[in-house]
Amino acid sequence: MKFLVTGGSGFMGINLVRFLLARGHQVRTYDIARFNYPEVNQISELHGDIRNIDLHDAAFEGIDVVVHCAAALPLSPPEEIFSTEVEGTRRLLVSAEAKGISRFIHISSTAVYGIPDHHPLFEGDPMIGVGPYGEAKILAENVCTEFRNKGMCLPVLRPKSFVGPERLGAFELLYDFAYTGHNFPVLGSGDNRYQLLDVEDLCQAVYLAATGESGAVNDVFNVGASRFGTLRQSFAAVLDKAGHHKRIIGLPAAPAVWTLRALEAMHLSPLYKWIYETAGKESFVSIDKITDRLQFAPEFSNEEALIRNYNWYVANRDRISQVPGVSHRVPWKRGALQLARFIF
Repeated sequence: MKFLVTGGSGFMGINLVRFLLARGHQVRTYDIARFNYPEVNQISELHGDIRNIDLHDAAFEGIDVVVHCAAALPLSPPEEIFSTEVEGTRRLLVSAEAKGISRFIHISSTAVYGIPDHHPLFEGDPMIGVGPYGEAKILAENVCTEFRNKGMCLPVLRPKSFVGPERLGAFELLYDFAYTGHNFPVLGSGDNRYQLLDVEDLCQAVYLAATGESGAVNDVFNVGASRFGTLRQSFAAVLDKAGHHKRIIGLPAAPAVWTLRALEAMHLSPLYKWIYETAGKESFVSIDKITDRLQFAPEFSNEEALIRNYNWYVANRDRISQVPGVSHRVPWKRGALQLARFIF
């Protein structure tokens, strides 16, 4: 098959491109960022904004399946988030429908559940967005529902926070502390169950949605690790791997959250509300639906996924860009959190 991967230059994008190439498929990427990976000669690259409908003829030419990964991340300005997530998704779907695309897979997020009061979370639970990113993800899903109701095969995947090769963002703080021999702080005791996801397992879920029978895949699915424990256990596995005999330090949750709220308001922290409001609480989704319907079988546990990502970080630390940004492939500007190195 020939796949179009929007956001193909991003963290999920490059991992999905490699996953598809390894299985003999053709891939075209469509991203506002250049595709600066060794695989560039194995793909067709379309460089541009997904909102630019003048590029859509070239984007969809000869395509069998679209995987829509492109998104403005939570640190982007609100107007950019809504324009990209909502209007960008709508414009792509209008063009895909006009071109007769047989399958369009939309990558959403468990951020659509907001800060829930129960676990596990199921696909039918209320969607309550927190901040522009969560709100925009809900609106984008509503657009997808419109087109599914008009007859398009449109699987929507809601992954938990996913990690793996090329992932930095907020996780870079954990890896840097582990590598340089620091303890690592968590909100509360860290004994809350917290589910993550390896990007390779997310790619498996995408592939199942791309190749499964249309009646089975044309729905909304949570995606997460099947084996996970507490946040303390997950992060401690990285510290143990680093070998400095450091440990997880629990912080009193309420004062820490108040501090992070203030730092966010002053633009002195990269951590946004959905991260710090959920980090100290239970956070996991049911994957029964995708497991039963599509035979999804995630390979990696939380600890295995984080260690796999940490190993990549160590191997590539010297070439990782030290210029902070807002994508998952670069470190996020730490602001006041930089001081934590002197405390822990």
